[in-house]
Amino acid sequence: MLSGKQKRFLRGVGHGLKPVVTVGKGEVTEALVKETAEAIASHELIKVKILESCAMDRFEVAEELAAACAAEVAQVLGRTLLLYRRAEEPKIELPKAQ
Repeated sequence: MLSGKQKRFLRGVGHGLKPVVTVGKGEVTEALVKETAEAIASHELIKVKILESCAMDRFEVAEELAAACAAEVAQVLGRTLLLYRRAEEPKIELPKAQ
């Protein structure tokens, strides 16, 4: 579980990132989960864009994707999500949780 301080840090790191996964009208499918898991495995922190054609609520999409990929939601801002999962060899050094 990420602390508030860690989420703030990740939001700062993720600000300049471009979305690598897009959720469309197909919503959360097996293929989308696989693509997201692969992206998180290689990047640790990714942005996910939810298109207007997606009928699901943005918070539902965030929770489903995070649960399916064993990741954590760092931010939901508008129709953009920020997902984080610590890698075996971390590239991002998180601040200590207090």
